[in-house]
Amino acid sequence: MDSWGQAVEDWVQGWALSRGTPDPVPEPDGYRVDVGLPEHRVRYVLLDPRSVGPRAAGLTESGTWLKVCGSPEQVRDGLSPRWTIRAPEYLMSTELGARSPIAPPDPYTVDLRSTGDVHDVAVRAADGGCAAKGRVAVHGRAAVIDMVETDPAHRRRGLGKVVMAELTRVAAERGAVRAVLVATEEGRALYEHLGWTVESPITAAHLA
Repeated sequence: MDSWGQAVEDWVQGWALSRGTPDPVPEPDGYRVDVGLPEHRVRYVLLDPRSVGPRAAGLTESGTWLKVCGSPEQVRDGLSPRWTIRAPEYLMSTELGARSPIAPPDPYTVDLRSTGDVHDVAVRAADGGCAAKGRVAVHGRAAVIDMVETDPAHRRRGLGKVVMAELTRVAAERGAVRAVLVATEEGRALYEHLGWTVESPITAAHLA
């Protein structure tokens, strides 16, 4: 498997571990993840935008999602008007080595909590509230960064970098040698600044 295909597989496996879903099921055009939520019942991760039309033609239930390795322009023609296309996203990766933590500015502190192979990092304000957070799931030699978020009241203080440094440090200590994530347009700039590389655009679409 090439590095791009491996990055997709790592992301799918780690995302399922992070979210506590059943293991992904390989499909001829990618993977299926049975998420089981009312508004996110099932997701299909498709490796080639040319498979969007054939796959979407057989999908009718609300709460069905597609995550396609391709741009919105490549995906749109294969979908009927029933599908809602989301904002662009990006599959990104980085190699992991020895990582050092970044100390948060005063008065913030870092809190790490682990459950098996899933590790949650929170940067807490002086009152104990969560100012920034993220999660990493370690699957074999790969780690998936997930649910990274900074509270709007605490932005522009470098807390996202603190969270990412702690997540990648923990992943490397647990044996991961590479990490992957899917970023929003806004998040992409932060991750590229931290040395991450875009592997593929990702287009999400769903049946509401």
